[in-house]
Parts: sequence; C-alpha cells; structure tokens
Amino acid sequence: MTSRKKLQGLVAATITPMTPDGQINLPVIRQYVDYLVNEQTVKNVFVNGTTGEGLSLSIQERKQLAEEWVCQGKDKLDHVIIHVGALSLPESQELARHAAAIGAGGIAVIAPFFFKPTNKVRVEELLEGIKERIPTFQGVKFSDTDLLDLAQCIHKNEAQQLEFLYGVDEQLLGALAVGANGAVGSTYNYLGRQTNLMLEAFAKPDLALARKYQFLTGEFLNFVIKLGFGVAQTKAVMTFVSGIPMGPPRLPLLGASEEFIAKAKAKLDSIVWPDGD
Repeated sequence: MTSRKKLQGLVAATITPMTPDGQINLPVIRQYVDYLVNEQTVKNVFVNGTTGEGLSLSIQERKQLAEEWVCQGKDKLDHVIIHVGALSLPESQELARHAAAIGAGGIAVIAPFFFKPTNKVRVEELLEGIKERIPTFQGVKFSDTDLLDLAQCIHKNEAQQLEFLYGVDEQLLGALAVGANGAVGSTYNYLGRQTNLMLEAFAKPDLALARKYQFLTGEFLNFVIKLGFGVAQTKAVMTFVSGIPMGPPRLPLLGASEEFIAKAKAKLDSIVWPDGD
C-alpha cells in the first residue's frame, strides 16, 4: 500500500454512479472526487461498501471502480480505502491483491455473512492479539451503537495507535467524546462540510456549537428514516444536492420515489445550519 498518512476525520462511503440501465458510470468519478474535495471538504473515501452496492457488483466491476477512484483521487484525495469483503474468501483475497497492486491507501473487509456465526463477537474481543495475526492491521470501522464496546476498544488499545472510525452518522459526536478518530458514512457525501465544522467545534472545544450540527444532522436523518431511507434514497439525495447524476440502484433495490425526493429536498432546504447555510 502506498499511503502512510494517518487516517482520521471524515471518510465518505462512496455511492456507485450508474447509468439508467444499471451499468456503472465510471466517467462520473472525476467530477465526484472534485465535488467531495472542493464542496464537502472531504478527502478520504471508502469504496465498494454497502453504500456503494459493493455486494451487488461483479468482481470485475469492483476492480474497475477501485482503479478509477485511485486514478482520479491521485494528488487530490488523502486516502482511498477499498472494501474487499465478499461471500467468497478467494474473491476477497483477489480483490485485496488488486487493491494493493493499484496503490490503494488500504483495504477494509467485512467477514462472509451468509453463514452466520453462532455467537456475537464484540470488537473488543476481536482486537485481542490481532496485530500478531495481521501485522498491517490499522483499525476498525465501528458501525454499532454500543459506545461502551467502542470506548473499551479505544481504552485497551491506546498503545497500539489504532484508528477507530465511527459508522453511525447521527451519533458521531458521542463517539468523538469517547475517542473515535473520525468516521465513515454516507452522509459525508452531501453533509461533509457541515460535519467537518462539527469536528472543528468539538476540537476547540465548543460543545454547544458541535451539538447544534449533530442535532441538525439527526433531524434530517430522523425525517428521512421515517420515510424509508436506504441506498436508493441516498443516491437520490446525493443527486439533488450535488447535481451529479448517481442514477438508480441495482436490482433488487428499487429507486427512490418522487414523493421521497420532494419531501427530502424540502426538509434539507429548510434546515438552517449555524454557518448560515
């Protein structure tokens, strides 16, 4: 892997742009990169995860997307993290080797999930002795609401300087309070600038201002979750906020309804952020 810069702050879980007939739309990635950097002040991306419909893509498509993000992100993005999890371990290994070969900043992986484990493994337990097994292990994307588990992970692994990136956007401030280094999430595609201002307020510290940003993010997400909010709806929100055509989701997901788009846009437009937007 080529990148050695510390991974912290916001990481946008990227959307996979698609044409109306459901094919990946690679030419859009250059505009997407520029939008994240210039409009959202986000310089890290997490490619081919859930938001990017990674498990609905072929291995070849995942490789093409990884190559395009690394290519277009050169000298613009700090980190391009490629998710290589798959139901097939050999395919996951193939994707990991490919990510290394193209110069990705790192890889992330979710374990195969069709055959489920008989017991739940807390992240705190997972991390015990992990550096001995995986010397290049750098950290965790923690996407649970169990802040006790997160806090124990951070507390017990301070000496190893691991990165703990939180994955529940509407609760990020709570995770920062117990020591999270940053976050991976879909909202940073279109609310990255406001969330970065929240991070700045937290660091000052101006907790009252940080709470305002978190409450307003939560207000929007609470609204759209009640309408039904998933990958398809995220693509629709990103399209009307950025002006970049993200296209429909891939089947079996269905596209966002016109009613959802109208209501979500009206809600987002109604929010008055502390910076005046």
